Parts: sequence; C-alpha cells; structure tokens
Amino acid sequence: MRRRPQLVPWKAAGQKSEQQSSGDEVVRSTGWVFNNETGSSLTLEEFVATGDSEVPAYLTVFGLRSPDNERQTLVEIGCGIGRMTCAFTREFGSVVACDLDAGFLHRCHETVARFGKVDRLRTSHVADGHTLDLPPNSADIAFSYITLQHCDPDDAQELTAEAVRITRPGGKVVLNYRARSGYDVILLPLGSVMRGLFRIPKFGPWLSQRRWAARIGWQANRLHPNEIIGPLSPLLSDVAIWRNPKSKITGRGARVEEFEGINPHHYWLIATVR
Repeated sequence: MRRRPQLVPWKAAGQKSEQQSSGDEVVRSTGWVFNNETGSSLTLEEFVATGDSEVPAYLTVFGLRSPDNERQTLVEIGCGIGRMTCAFTREFGSVVACDLDAGFLHRCHETVARFGKVDRLRTSHVADGHTLDLPPNSADIAFSYITLQHCDPDDAQELTAEAVRITRPGGKVVLNYRARSGYDVILLPLGSVMRGLFRIPKFGPWLSQRRWAARIGWQANRLHPNEIIGPLSPLLSDVAIWRNPKSKITGRGARVEEFEGINPHHYWLIATVR
C-alpha cells in the first residue's frame, strides 16, 4: 500500500475521536480537521447546522433536487462524522457515507441518529484510501466536498474514476476540487515538507493535530479539470465546471457555470454518467 502522509491528520483525528465520550467533545477536540474551528464551546449541533445550510443550497443550485430524491441513492465520499450526511438523509431515500477512518464512520452513524434519518444511512470503509467497496451502478449521485484536494494526486484520480464507476447511467457525479493559484508556488512545497514531518514517529501525529500544520500538510494536489475530464470523457456527458465568478478555471469540452457560494479557490465537476 502506498504511504499517504497527507492522511496522518485524519487518522490522528480518528484515533482522538474514539477517545471522546460525546459528539460535542469530538467536534471540540478535532475541529482542526473538520471545519477549521476550535473552541471549548463548540457543539455537534452547531457543526451539523453548517451542513444543513450548505446541502440544500448546493442541491438547488446544481439542479439536483427533485421529487425522485426520495427514491434515489446518494454516495458521499469523505463523510467525516456526518456534517453534511444528516441533511442528505433528509433529502434522499438512501445515503452511503464513505470514509477512510472507521472511527469516523461510527461517529457519523451516531450523528445521523441524532440529527438525520438513520434508517436511510449505510456506511462504507475506504480502507485503502482510493477504492470504494461498492458495486457498479449503485448510486444515482456520487458526491464529494473538500476531500479530493487533500488526497495524493493518484488517489484523487482513482476516487474520481470510482465515483463514475459506482454511478448508474444517467446519474450524476458531483465532485469538488481545489484550483491552482499563485500561492501554490509556496503552498505545495511547504505541504510536501510538512507531510515529511508527519512521518516522524510520535512527533508527526502530534504535529498533525495542530490546525496550521494540518492545513499546510493537506495541500496535496491541484488537479486541473482537463486532467480529470480527459481520461473519463468517454464515460461522461453534459460536463460542467462550476466556479466562483472571480475564478477563471475552465475545462475542455465543459460548459462553465458560476455560483457565488463556491469558494474562489475551489471548483466543482458535475457530469452525467453515460
């Protein structure tokens, strides 16, 4: 198995979450990995509320809300402890939450039991970091937000291909990536150095739990839309790149759509699977 030092913060947070007695404590102690917020007063309810506000907005803007949602299956790649998963279970008849940390999947189930519809939830462990243990054509929508940018480039490409594989013909892939910027001249080399430090026994996991270090170490890839669309173009139709109006990112053969709610440093690939 390939070494993936960019996942050290995630693993460290997963181990720490298993030591906590409540979801509130998980949010307070692992805020550096979930939402870049820390503080002794944070609650799981507040954490989930941020997902409750984002999910309906994205589904509406991207044209993914319909009366059929109650009969559809959505697969969430990178669910964490369920920030957005709760809202998805209220929208879709079946939700499969995927993550590389089994501890997070357990916490995700607990979170949805409190704030979502847990009878609609299944979880799937991405044990190797790049393969979804799900059958082909099993999803109507494959969704991922603020996950693929933290992966090794090869893993991000493989997870993208996996999202297409598990989505039925006529279904949608809705995948979020980070675009390149001038800051990457500094950020990407710094990220590589930080990930090297993450490999140091004992010190690495401790360092990865510092918010600033985790954020730098997660600067793992910047995939241009053409790098994603090219290999998969025979499998996709109606390809769109959604971006912030301030962004200039485009993709070959993809129409461009804009939404101010998208982070200026991010873009979404949304396409129909053939």
